[in-house]
Amino acid sequence: MNRFTGKVIIVTGGGSGIGEAAVRRFLAEGASVVITGRNRDRLEKAAADMAQDRILLFPADVSKRPDCDAVVSAAVERFGRIDTLVNAAGMNLVGTVDDTSDDDWRACMGADVDSVFFLTRAALPHLRKTKGSIVNVGSVSSLGGGWSHAGYNAAKAAVANLTRSVACDNGKYGVRANTVCPGLTVTGMVDAIMEDEALLEKAWERIPLRRAGKPEEIASAIAFLASNEAQWITGATLAVDGGQTCTDGGPEWGK
Repeated sequence: MNRFTGKVIIVTGGGSGIGEAAVRRFLAEGASVVITGRNRDRLEKAAADMAQDRILLFPADVSKRPDCDAVVSAAVERFGRIDTLVNAAGMNLVGTVDDTSDDDWRACMGADVDSVFFLTRAALPHLRKTKGSIVNVGSVSSLGGGWSHAGYNAAKAAVANLTRSVACDNGKYGVRANTVCPGLTVTGMVDAIMEDEALLEKAWERIPLRRAGKPEEIASAIAFLASNEAQWITGATLAVDGGQTCTDGGPEWGK
């Protein structure tokens, strides 16, 4: 498929995990992609085998407004337009309210929520011109609570509701905004879970398909929501979780 030929996509957190998988999917379907992340070496390593004429590597800390403004300016300067913004950058935070420090709380909100807000605000004028789309990477934690992840749960719930607000306010401009909500996915963020057999047994009790997702499977959902096939979808929260959220409870492996 070449659903994105001639389109320009910004992907945050594009140096690894779900973000990198999304970059590869968009490139495979003809897009030009601006790839952001904090670590230049990681970005360069991830992009070594990508189509160099259709990518722009832009190291940035997207929890900071000036960096977000710079990413958008660089995208327009290089490629002339923006068609889709994918906010895939983020961080996990393990801890209850009692044992979450002020600094950890602020870091989580910065990485998971501020980044989405600042980049959305910077990109919207350009997305209105192209009648573009925004796909934010939330989590099953966007849809319900869980144990020992107070800050992360709060941040990902905020992402989903911010996305709905953007969808409401910008539909009149032809701009769509949706949230993909991955369940347990094999990325660096869940290494501790994937290496703990006891935690995995708890996870499989809550996941009907009884396995973790792959970054490429989340990227497929992101690409669908960004494509013209999803022209009548906005403000949605799409669970891509192996059925976890159709069971009678949320993630239990931190209990």
